[in-house]
Amino acid sequence: METAELTQEEQFQTRIDADVRIEPKDWMPEAYRKTLIRQISQHAHSEIVGMLPEGNWITRAPSLKRKAILLAKVQDEAGHGLYLYSAAETLGASRDQMLADLHSGKAKYSSIFNYPTLSWADMGTIGWLVDGAAILNQVPLCRTSYGPYARAMVRVCKEESFHQRQGFEIMQTLSEGTPEQKQMAQEALNRWWWPTLMMFGPKDADSPNTEQSMKWRIKRFTNDELRQKFVDMMVPQAEFLGLTVPDEKLRWNEAKQGYDFGEVDWAEFWDVVKGNGPCSRERLQARVDAWNEGEWVREAALAHAAKRSARGKV
Repeated sequence: METAELTQEEQFQTRIDADVRIEPKDWMPEAYRKTLIRQISQHAHSEIVGMLPEGNWITRAPSLKRKAILLAKVQDEAGHGLYLYSAAETLGASRDQMLADLHSGKAKYSSIFNYPTLSWADMGTIGWLVDGAAILNQVPLCRTSYGPYARAMVRVCKEESFHQRQGFEIMQTLSEGTPEQKQMAQEALNRWWWPTLMMFGPKDADSPNTEQSMKWRIKRFTNDELRQKFVDMMVPQAEFLGLTVPDEKLRWNEAKQGYDFGEVDWAEFWDVVKGNGPCSRERLQARVDAWNEGEWVREAALAHAAKRSARGKV
């Protein structure tokens, strides 16, 4: 009996199962393409919007050294956005359309960037916690099944690792400083702990995309697995800093060799995702204003490119 030929989708899944990278010119299911465009563009938007909470503190950094480091970090985030928009373009997505979807509110970005930065300690907490969560999310993406996305993530993760160490160093300096500085660090941890746990996305049972993304090896770990890894990684670091994680239900579980922890406020999470976060409108308006104010730069660049092209044809 002859073996039936595999369909294109079966051949595609066979390559995925064998950990063969999918490249832009390879055949892929349309649903795979759309899933990647959604995820990569959301990732790119998060990098660009994520510049805003920290950019807010560049002029108020406590020293020239801190200002230079923060400025470099914000520039890195802009670069990450550009890598990711470029990766999405290899799937046939239009950058202008991706940005239009962001500005209209159709496209989403990480919920964490809809919270305010109230003190300098928030710069340390974002680097330590938020970038720490980003690293847990993104290191597995270096092995994601789509080649351009995986390759973009290699450099992104190297830079995010620097950002995380920089944030931890700020928190350590504050924690070892005056009582007022340590209190500032503790208050920042209290504000950012739960929103950071939300970064990993909804519970697996409520996540409509996780199962298929795992099958296609776009994702390597589920939302809940990453959330658990994050808690297990961060609690000892908080203890080292002499800070208290704001979770009364936090307990070490010897049986699973990990921490039990409280339930995320999922009502708050979904409200923020819908655009009702403390700074949602402010953040989105800032991106729209930047786009509108940069129109003359884009027009000038296109005119210059057209002029050079015309000269080359003469």
